Amino acid sequence: MSTHKREIQGVVVKKSGDKTASVLVTRNVLHPRYHKTVKRFKKYLIHDERNELNVGDSVVAIECRPISKTKSFRLKKIVATGVK
Repeated sequence: MSTHKREIQGVVVKKSGDKTASVLVTRNVLHPRYHKTVKRFKKYLIHDERNELNVGDSVVAIECRPISKTKSFRLKKIVATGVK
């Protein structure tokens, strides 16, 4: 079992219930045939223990033990706050 914890960085797109936020992670990959950079998106549910996240915040989350069926990341730090 590896001890390395994955870190993801993304933007909060939704407050999903108590102590949970939905984060959209964007990554740029090279298309195998056309050799052009394309964006790939994935959404993760992250655990926000103090309910401090708002929609639009840029965050870093770290992998942890499964908290629920779909939640395996917890908030590490808020990089930037969203504009209201």
